[in-house]
Amino acid sequence: MDLYIKKAVKGLLISLSFALLSTTQVIADEIEQPQSKPKIIALAPHIVEMLFEIGAGDLIIGTTDYADFPEQAKAIPRVGNYTKLSIEQILSLAPDIVIAWRTGNPSDDLARLKKMGVNIVYSNPTLLEDVGKEIATFAMLVGKEEQGKKIGQAFSTRLAKIKAQYKDKQPITIFYELWSRPLTTVANHSWLQQQLDICKASNPFIDSATDYPQVSVEQVVLSAPEIIIQPTGSGHNNADTVNWQQWPTIPAVKNNAFLTPNADKMHRMSSRVLDELTLLCQQIDSRRVSG
Repeated sequence: MDLYIKKAVKGLLISLSFALLSTTQVIADEIEQPQSKPKIIALAPHIVEMLFEIGAGDLIIGTTDYADFPEQAKAIPRVGNYTKLSIEQILSLAPDIVIAWRTGNPSDDLARLKKMGVNIVYSNPTLLEDVGKEIATFAMLVGKEEQGKKIGQAFSTRLAKIKAQYKDKQPITIFYELWSRPLTTVANHSWLQQQLDICKASNPFIDSATDYPQVSVEQVVLSAPEIIIQPTGSGHNNADTVNWQQWPTIPAVKNNAFLTPNADKMHRMSSRVLDELTLLCQQIDSRRVSG
């Protein structure tokens, strides 16, 4: 599991109290009028992806570590990471707008920037439906309203079609291995659990006390998952996962039912999530049929 994903999830846990805020409302309240060519610092990979998608990638003058899509994003200067932002570097770039991830950036650094007069708006997608809304809102921010509406609506339409396709499917028990040390999964209405719900994947740990609970191997064995999902940064197996072959009584192990979706696509709040969600649902459905 790549470091960005681990830190992003930890950020969600630390800042869970913010999760009920509406991204669209936050941004709309803080922006008086769109600018045609604002200089933007985008403080999260998903924000960078959205800006490129609406044709505003050339406006980004700074970003954070792990912003690596599309390819052009790798050339954007880095102004910090999950734990620390470079206040001096951000100020020296003189951005017109800083778009921050409310649950994924250090709040103390954002507070300092705000106090220094930096124009900060927030991204806070907590539901899959929020992606389309944020795309439209960011487009308004840079004077590309029509483009944003078109892309945002396309996302919403596609999401609705995926939901409709699987809404009547028979549930199948899965275990989602978010990371292995400590063994952690997903629950409640977290970003990843929403995707499992759409695919009609039954999660034995859905009612846990936290969105990302730590579990024991014994609990997983007893839950008898029919599929084990081990997301990776590249979409391929790696060594940083549990070797479940040690427990051959698990149905997923008996049937070699392991899925390795692309974590960058699944875990980031961008349009690419639907590409991986489509594939994940198809793969789960094929196991449902063959089982």
